[in-house]
Amino acid sequence: MAVATSPKTTVATRHPKDSPYQLNPDQTLKASRALLQHVQAETKRLQEASSKKSLLAAETSESEEDVAGDGEAPIWLTLTTKQHIVDQTRLKPSKISVPHPLNTSPDLRICLITTDPQRAVKNVVADPAFPAELKSRITRIIGLTKLKARYKTFDQKRLLLSEHDIFLADDRIITRLPAVLGKVFYKGTSKRPIPVSIAKVQKDKKDKKETSKKSKKDDGSAPPISPAALAKEIEKAIAAVPVSLRPGTLVAVRVGLVSFKPEQLAENIAAVVQNLVEKHVVKGWRNVRGIHIKGQSSTAVPIWLADDLWTEADDIAAVAAEDEAVEDDQGQKRKRNPESAKGPQVGSRKKTKVEKGKDGKSAEHGLTEARKSKLAAQKARIFGEEV
Repeated sequence: MAVATSPKTTVATRHPKDSPYQLNPDQTLKASRALLQHVQAETKRLQEASSKKSLLAAETSESEEDVAGDGEAPIWLTLTTKQHIVDQTRLKPSKISVPHPLNTSPDLRICLITTDPQRAVKNVVADPAFPAELKSRITRIIGLTKLKARYKTFDQKRLLLSEHDIFLADDRIITRLPAVLGKVFYKGTSKRPIPVSIAKVQKDKKDKKETSKKSKKDDGSAPPISPAALAKEIEKAIAAVPVSLRPGTLVAVRVGLVSFKPEQLAENIAAVVQNLVEKHVVKGWRNVRGIHIKGQSSTAVPIWLADDLWTEADDIAAVAAEDEAVEDDQGQKRKRNPESAKGPQVGSRKKTKVEKGKDGKSAEHGLTEARKSKLAAQKARIFGEEV
């Protein structure tokens, strides 16, 4: 389904005095207003169609039920990059604080997944210093070992998913949960566990060494933080939006709800984009290819598009060189470097060694003049005859 907006009102424009690597607030607000109007109109149409539906008609799918809900359907932001993101530190699940939280219901059911032993965290939550209002919303605290033992089958995991609205997990075991919870939690759902810092930070060097030695044997060796600090961490996680990345060029984050105002959605978009580009995207804005926003089943509306398809002009020659064997000065073919298959995001590409010939002039090692001219011709065809 098409959104009734023109590209002029959605694609960010370049200003002479400003850097092109930033969002245009005016264009973001226009795109947010257009998308919300379209999604709300589509929601109203689906609600009217469902009220007139025959009793013998087929049941609606889960996606249609979400769209035809009460305004709690999510608005997604998708960010595409030019190079793959494979760094493990960038792929670790995290959270982004936004001006307008998505979880505002006072009746939220929270499940807290902790390290072993779980009794230490339960004692902190049961402490009188822990806020009573937040305590009433935490319906379950379960350790990693009991989670594996009690929820093995697909139906058991689905039951756990339906019993809670938000899942919080200790950041020390957040990377181990996909193998435990499976695709029930990590495929087509917005209830992926949000990392929470539960372990107490050790200030003394001796305590750090002892804690690091114990942590190799037991993930929960470090004592939990105080009740007030844990409550603050949980509230911060509830008000934030989770970020879960996979190796690739696409990042999807929930930035708002259908019930949001355009100004609220635009402010959340600005906060999420800034955090994603700074902490998760290699090379920052120069590696961003496009940013779009979309509803549950609507067309994606662009709010920023890159002019260049590569982060550097040298990447064109590098990619072309990887696809074919390179001939050396003796005319023998050699295979491309296997390290290049890891991609430029792992580290900067190694520069070709420069040697001096008999005539005193420097020449690139491993590339002949014929090979250079061939790469130049490929680059000219890609960029056009004007380059």
